[in-house]
Amino acid sequence: MRAMDQPSPRAADATSAQQEQFAWGRALLWSGVPPCLFGLYRHDLWRQWPSGRFGELVALSLLAMLLAWPLRHFARLTWASALGVVWLAALVPFAGALPVLAVVAIAMACAGLGSFVVRDAPLALQAACGLVLLGTLLGWGLPLPIHFRWLYLALCIGLVLWRQRALRQALAQGAACWHQAVQSEPKLAALAVIALGLASTGCWLPTLQVDDLGYHLRLPWALAAEGRYLLEADTHIWALAPWLGDVLQAVAQVMAAAESRGSLNALWVLITAAGVWALATALHCGERGAWLAVALYASLPLTAVLGASMQTETPTAALLVWLAWAIVAAAPGPRAGLAAAILVAGLLALKLAAAAFALLLLPWALWRWRRRPFRVALAALLAVGLGGSSYAYASMAAGNPFLPLFNGYFRSPFFAAFDFKDARWHAGFDAALPWNLTFDSGRYLEAYAGAGGFVLVALAGAWLIALIDRRSRSLAVMSTLLFAVPLIPTQYLRYVFPALVLLTTVLVAAAIHADRQRAGMLLVALCVLNFAFQANGHWMLRSGALKQALHSVGSDAPLFEHYAPERLLASRIRASEAPQGNVLALDPAHPTSAEFGSRGRTTSQYDFSL
Repeated sequence: MRAMDQPSPRAADATSAQQEQFAWGRALLWSGVPPCLFGLYRHDLWRQWPSGRFGELVALSLLAMLLAWPLRHFARLTWASALGVVWLAALVPFAGALPVLAVVAIAMACAGLGSFVVRDAPLALQAACGLVLLGTLLGWGLPLPIHFRWLYLALCIGLVLWRQRALRQALAQGAACWHQAVQSEPKLAALAVIALGLASTGCWLPTLQVDDLGYHLRLPWALAAEGRYLLEADTHIWALAPWLGDVLQAVAQVMAAAESRGSLNALWVLITAAGVWALATALHCGERGAWLAVALYASLPLTAVLGASMQTETPTAALLVWLAWAIVAAAPGPRAGLAAAILVAGLLALKLAAAAFALLLLPWALWRWRRRPFRVALAALLAVGLGGSSYAYASMAAGNPFLPLFNGYFRSPFFAAFDFKDARWHAGFDAALPWNLTFDSGRYLEAYAGAGGFVLVALAGAWLIALIDRRSRSLAVMSTLLFAVPLIPTQYLRYVFPALVLLTTVLVAAAIHADRQRAGMLLVALCVLNFAFQANGHWMLRSGALKQALHSVGSDAPLFEHYAPERLLASRIRASEAPQGNVLALDPAHPTSAEFGSRGRTTSQYDFSL
């Protein structure tokens, strides 16, 4: 009997090897902390720490908990659910009631459309696919005079009524999944919701950023004013650039009769968070790791910064995370292939850099679905057909499908015959880039130190673990490539934010695998550190834009006066003059004429003819 109780030598050796492996994994996980602390000291980040802005976030967190307490106490909601209600309600006075209602209607309609195309998929994936289908189909019809409020409303109502049964089932299933996920880790769920709420504060600001005022507002205002979009490359060099993000902004703006950027970006943040959760779960790190991954995504400073802009990286992150999930977790059947094709179409239609993400993932997807080459070919054709509207129109109207990019080859008459590039973001690509992106962010973005968060250094050990662990190796390799390759020609931090979101999810999974008990402490501390430097992601946040928005809730005029006074002048012009004639912006350094739609002209580089 004693001999039977003794473990075999082989089993003892296996147990010893496993314990040694866990010990090495734990040591490697924490190996990024000392370099991170050294970097904070070496680069004097405490001198650049916006303590007042961080105090505002702490105060908002406490206020949200105070407002959530009655819902928790009387309505018997969980803390996560009560906090979610508070943060969603807070969006209404800042983003506007009509824009919020318009985006809710769009989300429901797109979820219904997505449920028809990708049945049995998660609700957030159905909504993402529906948004892509809606935006890409409307993209082909931009030159037609069909973009009117009543038509958009009829389309949304029709989609909801057509798919009402599927929508009810999807919403019920989503509520059940939410309840189960929250009950499994109630404290971490509440932490993740607080983090998402703080990230959503970027959606509270009106549209103020330079690229939006000079470019992205042009298409939404053109559709709102004229019901169609003129393919005029001679008046704006980016007029025919990939436009899915701006088309969806236009749908919400036309329906609400007001700019709806904040509410639509909040929807994209929720879709991304759901994708991060699903992908983390697919990487076998459980609900604990999934909630921590969501919180860490929300804590990245650029999550809030991009929420305050119309840049494409916010929807790109959502589509990229769900595309990775479709490759990793979904069974390689026709529905998964169709969902992947739609997501690739969305990336193609958002931006050429986003299309490059899809192209980098292509070999991995081909290997995953290598036994179904015919389906892969059909999916590729569908993706190009859906997402190629801007490229086709640019080729026909301007002679360059990528105008103004690659014009040294295409030589379109609407731009100079050289390749468009921005010399500001050529700091150099080398092995020290993750360190420099973290502690010297101002060289790689119009921002301050810490703008990229501290994931790349603090979780450097988890990065190595992810590349070694067979459970996460393939996705770790792909996310590393997605992060590194776009930085080779141009070292610009914003362009790789979607890849950073994907990489962050993989690193959280690796950390949980290495030390399930203590990894949470490291990840929560990293969330707090990221939020401490959130305001360094953009000069407006650092200079108190959020505080001013709180003071002037319900009115954008004080923020316009302080950060973009041109918008006040533009509103006066629209209110006082008949809808005819062009408006010329004479300052070449501030081409803020996009909100006049096709009537806006500028002497800046955006208008090559002038």
